[in-house]
Amino acid sequence: MSKIKLSIATGAILMTLVSINASAQVDIYRSGGGEIIFSGADVRFNNVDVNSNTRFTLFLHIQQWANFDITNNFGFLAGASIRNIGFIVEDLYQNVGFSNIDDTNPNWNKTTKIKRRSYALGFPVGIKIGDFDKNYFFYAGGEYEWMFHYKQKQFLDDNKTKYTEWGSNRVNPWNPSLFAGVQFPGGVNLKFRYYMKDFLNTDFRGVDFGQEVDYSQFQSTGIWYISIGIMLNNKQIKKMIESQGTEKSAYR
Repeated sequence: MSKIKLSIATGAILMTLVSINASAQVDIYRSGGGEIIFSGADVRFNNVDVNSNTRFTLFLHIQQWANFDITNNFGFLAGASIRNIGFIVEDLYQNVGFSNIDDTNPNWNKTTKIKRRSYALGFPVGIKIGDFDKNYFFYAGGEYEWMFHYKQKQFLDDNKTKYTEWGSNRVNPWNPSLFAGVQFPGGVNLKFRYYMKDFLNTDFRGVDFGQEVDYSQFQSTGIWYISIGIMLNNKQIKKMIESQGTEKSAYR
C-alpha cells in the first residue's frame, strides 16, 4: 500500500464520517493508553534462516484514538501512535548480516546478538464491532508508520557496541501494517499486528559495527507482534471520577 493510496483511503473514511454525522447523531469521543509488545521476526540472510529471539518492550508505546460510533454496535476509529518496534537476531557471526565474511575472519562461528529497533509514528484507521456501552468490541484496520529514530546494538565477546540515527536509511522509512484486536470492558486491550514491508531497507549499503554490510543480502526482515495494553476512553474516566466522588460523599 502506497502513501498515496493510504491518504486516499483515510480521506474517504473521514469524508464518510462527516457525511454520516451530517444526517445522524454520531457519538465521538477519545480513548488512549499504552501497550506491552511481544514481537517476532522472520529473518533470512543469504538463504539462511537466522535465529531471532522474541522481543519484549515496555517503552515507549502511546496510542490515541478518536472513536466515531455510528450505532452502539458499529463504528470507526482513527488516531495516532508512537511505538518502539524492531527485532533481535542471535546466531553465528557469518549469519547475522555482514558481507564478505569467511572462515578467516576472527569472529567466524562466534555467537553474535544484534538488536535493531526504531521509534515509529503511526496513523491508524479501522472499524469496530461490539457493545460500545460496555466498552467490549472487536476492531481491525490498517496503519502507516514513519520510522523516525533508529538504534542498533551488537553483543559480541561480552562487548556491547551501539549506534543511533535520526531518519535512518537503514530501515524502510514508511511501513504499512494490518492489525486486529479486542477491547475488554475493564480497559484491557489485546492486539495482533503484521507489518507488510520488511523492516530493513534492502537498498542500504554501508558499515555496521566496523564491518561492511549490504542489506540486499537479507531476503526477509518481516516483523509481527502481539500486545497487551490498557485503553481507556473519556466515558470510562468520567465514570471512575464520579464513582470516587460518590464513595467519598458516602463517608462524610
